[in-house]
Amino acid sequence: MESVRLVEDWPVDTAATAVVTADGGVVGSHGDTARKFRLASVSKPLTAYAALIAVEEGVVELDTPAGPEGSTVRHLLAHTSGLAFDAHKAMAEPGTRRLYSNAGFEELADALAEHSGIPFAQYQAEALFAPLGMTNTTLDGSPAADIVSTVDDLAAFAAELQAPKLLDPATVAEATNVVFPGLSGVLPGFGHQKPNDWGLGFEIRDHKSPHWTGANSSPRTFGHFGQSGTFLWVDPDAGAACVALTDRAFGPWAAEVWPRYTDAVLAELSA
Repeated sequence: MESVRLVEDWPVDTAATAVVTADGGVVGSHGDTARKFRLASVSKPLTAYAALIAVEEGVVELDTPAGPEGSTVRHLLAHTSGLAFDAHKAMAEPGTRRLYSNAGFEELADALAEHSGIPFAQYQAEALFAPLGMTNTTLDGSPAADIVSTVDDLAAFAAELQAPKLLDPATVAEATNVVFPGLSGVLPGFGHQKPNDWGLGFEIRDHKSPHWTGANSSPRTFGHFGQSGTFLWVDPDAGAACVALTDRAFGPWAAEVWPRYTDAVLAELSA
């Protein structure tokens, strides 16, 4: 793919990217795809997936109480627990607002560790990273933001999201469709949005504007971006996913070049 070369023009020191089709094939890549990058909040889909594995294994249920009073695993995954962004303090009743929360994902991991009897980092490594061959991916700190990985490893995860082997496809479908619809909230870096649609650990593109994906991304597109200058999206209508990792913090530069890049990738895929 020629479009992947667009990352050469990004105002970053280092970038790597890959495009993965629904059959798991990497149809385009550029940069050092084996280099390790900080994922920042792209950690969240990986943490969510481990949580969904735990649900299917019977460790917890989506309606298991977790987080502040009245909150469940489902609320924590969908950013509707009411917890503040970075503080373990309730700011709203569960299910009433979409409050994007790092603290919520930390309390989710704590709940999984409590119910499984296994430290979350170990559970995630054994249940998710090892089966997918993600040998260069590690959690070192907050499960909301402190995973380190490579484009190669995230390409394996992108393939799993499109053709699940570790989860029932119905579980992935539930996680990548809107949960608690109609709630408004703030999309970090892009402002207040109504509705601010999320699934279980995955942001849903829907009709949000502005957005970090492309103007031509389908409403069913889901994924996440990170403040370390990283993103992963899956567009089911296009039958493809894209990973891009950089070494520059998210800012106006990313809001400008990421959508343009995504549209170029989608155009080449459909040509």
